[in-house]
Amino acid sequence: MLPSIFGESLFDDWMGFPFREFGSDVNRKLYGKHAARVMKTDLREHDDGYELKVDLPGFKKEQIELQLQNGYLTISAAKGLEEDGKDKNGRIVHQERFEGSMTRSFYIGENIKEEDVKARFEDGVLTLDFPKERPVALPERKTIQIQG
Repeated sequence: MLPSIFGESLFDDWMGFPFREFGSDVNRKLYGKHAARVMKTDLREHDDGYELKVDLPGFKKEQIELQLQNGYLTISAAKGLEEDGKDKNGRIVHQERFEGSMTRSFYIGENIKEEDVKARFEDGVLTLDFPKERPVALPERKTIQIQG
């Protein structure tokens, strides 16, 4: 029985090591097959708004971008790795971290403005607070008198 993590053998990439060019799959999405599970999100409702928490382990604040357009809040995170095959302690023999980017979008409402969204990033968790969308007030109905 081989050791495994997340249901995969730890030796999947190593067994073919002599027969494959090591690192040929560097263009895989960030964190390989598990990229979809990395940007885990929790949404909490409060009386006056919502709190959205997004796990972004291994990212720095400068690598995260937030955009609000047409009621959609888009969270993008991107990072790269050193390309020389060495780190400060020697040659890299096996590497499971990859460069890449990930994006997720959430509809928060067309009436929410950028200044309504408050963001902070601590310990690999992005926290966003934004108000509940308020319904747009319809103009008051006025009666027009018919002359004659």
